[in-house]
Amino acid sequence: MPQKSPVFTPVLIGGSLIILLTFAVRASFGVFQIPIAEEFGWPRAEFSLAIAIQNLAWGIGQPIFGAIAERFGDRKALILGAILYAGGILLSAGATLPIQHQFLEILVGFGIAGTGFGVILAIVGRASSDKNRSISLGIVTAAGSAGQIVGAPFAEFLLSFTSWQMVFVIFAGVIMATVLILPLLKAPPMASKAELEESMGEILKKAFKDPSFTMIFVGFFSCGYQLSFVTAHFPALVTEMCGPIVPGSMLHNIGITSTSSLGAIAISLIGLANVGGTLLAGWLGNRFPRKYLLTSIYVGRTLAAAMFIVFPITPMTVIIFSIVMGSLWLATVPLTSGLIAYLYGLRYMGTLYGIVFFSHQLGGFLGVVLGGWMYDLYGDYNAVWWIGVGVGALSAVVHLPINETPLKERAVAA
Repeated sequence: MPQKSPVFTPVLIGGSLIILLTFAVRASFGVFQIPIAEEFGWPRAEFSLAIAIQNLAWGIGQPIFGAIAERFGDRKALILGAILYAGGILLSAGATLPIQHQFLEILVGFGIAGTGFGVILAIVGRASSDKNRSISLGIVTAAGSAGQIVGAPFAEFLLSFTSWQMVFVIFAGVIMATVLILPLLKAPPMASKAELEESMGEILKKAFKDPSFTMIFVGFFSCGYQLSFVTAHFPALVTEMCGPIVPGSMLHNIGITSTSSLGAIAISLIGLANVGGTLLAGWLGNRFPRKYLLTSIYVGRTLAAAMFIVFPITPMTVIIFSIVMGSLWLATVPLTSGLIAYLYGLRYMGTLYGIVFFSHQLGGFLGVVLGGWMYDLYGDYNAVWWIGVGVGALSAVVHLPINETPLKERAVAA
């Protein structure tokens, strides 16, 4: 009788812990938007540009770190990523000019690439059985959401009694602590003989010629736009545009007394709802065509964003939007990464996912930059929000024609 393959392996546990810690720090940057701008008297666009550069560097670095992991080893890629991530944050604590923050966010972005989904998902994907791979990728992604739950409120808590500079120092220490988890990440190659014999150049050439790869690349753009804009600007949007929290209301009675605290709580609620959303997406990914699941997620996001901006922004609509958007937040990640592994194999999954992730981060760069620029221009976020609605609808449509037959099977059939 064949033995069952366990879902919770040391690799999965270790990868989830690293993602939890690195994403807790990553998800907190929006909380610093107002404190840093107020201390130095900067327009909103300056710190927004720094976060946008971080997103772009993350996207550029992702395929690079995927290739480093596949060429030199996973641990070396993760250690290098942790050093860049922590170093960028630590140096940012002493930065006083916008250009300094913006330059140092290049280090932070590359560090996130080296410690984030591209490398970790590839490790977990190789270490998982075919039966458990989709749910394992969902669990790792959910760990990122768990980091989001604690990251923004923890940053807000630290800011209540210390400076943002000291919070950056603390967060740099958190990132370096991930190196202690590396002994758990012992993933076998788990690639077929044909995949091992195939060079990176050959598989990249085949993927680039495949229209389905292009559609996945284009579709991931809106995911980055929406997620990065909300992470960077939603706390500020809630603080400035939300109606007051009425004394004696349900939110007031549970301790949420200001729109500033509500903004941080909203980011946490998104993360909390997404734990369930990503686990469900991982489970469904083994049972239904991933392209239809991805289309459904983007339709849901588009409708949620459109309804939020159409109706008056109140504390209750902020809570409802955070829960709905959160359930769809990172649900695209296990489906997109799992689809890439299924179509093109495990050998170069990290590099291929990294290339697709560049589109995600290009969207993130534009979402954050346009958010700051249009806020300074118009005094609100309405225009940039509607752009997000439009690109979300585009992603919903572009996933439908994807061919979900693995590339090697298409070659045999031809």
